[in-house]
Amino acid sequence: MTQPTKSNRKLLIILIAGSIGMFGFGFALVPLYDVLCDTLGINGKTQNSASSYEAVVVDKNRTVTIEFVTQVQSGMPWEFSPKVNKISVHPGELTHAQFLVKNLSTRDTVGQAIPSVSPGQGAAYFNKTECFCFNQQPLAAAATAELPLIFYVDPDLPASINTLTLSYTLYDITDRQATAIEQGAAK
Repeated sequence: MTQPTKSNRKLLIILIAGSIGMFGFGFALVPLYDVLCDTLGINGKTQNSASSYEAVVVDKNRTVTIEFVTQVQSGMPWEFSPKVNKISVHPGELTHAQFLVKNLSTRDTVGQAIPSVSPGQGAAYFNKTECFCFNQQPLAAAATAELPLIFYVDPDLPASINTLTLSYTLYDITDRQATAIEQGAAK
């Protein structure tokens, strides 16, 4: 009878240790992912706040192609696209771009755009001075809007990078926005 009890305890200890290990791994996954992406140069994250533009010498001898890619969260009733899909800029030059959105639903909704730049090494050199992605975008039912982007490419962008792709994914945050407002009113 003592043998099954010892094996049960051993099994219980192994299961508890495994559970703690899995929890720890899950908790450390985001920082590990960030370190891995930074090491491999595939991070693509842009800054979450506006950069200030200080007049720099524009490199007129170099042209960088900026491609714009947009997508909408599955099930979100919006159309979202850049006015132009591709532009050529000189590093250091302040550039304006516009994105178009249309709410296809019969109710007011709120969207939030999340940007990414590829190749990831280029993200550190792509500076947004104004971006619709810094704020939530409320849009009335059946309404349309133009969303501005003002940016510049740092002249220190490595010479091996000639094209940057700026990708935006638009998420429907209407329900989260309503919940936050309700919770704020209840206080």
